Amino acid sequence: MLIRPLERKDLKKIHHINNQRDTMAYWFEEAYESFDELEELYAKHIHDTHERRFVIQENGEFAGVVELVDIDYIPRTCEIQVIVLSKFRGRKLAQQAMDKALEHAFFILNMHKVYLYVDTENKPAIHIYQKLGFQLEGTMKEQFYARGNYRDSHFMGIMKRDFVKQKNREMKDESSKLQGS
Repeated sequence: MLIRPLERKDLKKIHHINNQRDTMAYWFEEAYESFDELEELYAKHIHDTHERRFVIQENGEFAGVVELVDIDYIPRTCEIQVIVLSKFRGRKLAQQAMDKALEHAFFILNMHKVYLYVDTENKPAIHIYQKLGFQLEGTMKEQFYARGNYRDSHFMGIMKRDFVKQKNREMKDESSKLQGS
């Protein structure tokens, strides 16, 4: 699995994702976008320093996207979002892609905190986020409208210092395993 910057050639796949009602409900967004609109947005945002969009690839195939958006360089915060195509779910790609995007956010962009919003009933996503080190910071009642209902949303975040500690523990654990074999 690897992540790479979103390119113009990926727009047809993004258009497909953006028009899937169930998928976009996880991002609390309307599943409606014309391809012309998407192309215009791509051109408008290609040099935008307040977002980074990455394609998730698995064995050379487009498997989804992970994005850092609303990048704010004053408090050094940004939001992270991920979508993995249903065909690729269950392979830990969301977790791996988010981990790489967090490395980019903290070690390249020098963010202090990365946050996300998640439907309180999306237990698989919450589990992944907790494994990555995200902490629940609060719950917002009826924050988003999706699937015909107002939905409660958790606000979760991870600080750079906690991400670094977790990475150091992982490296130490990996080193111990190598020495033990």
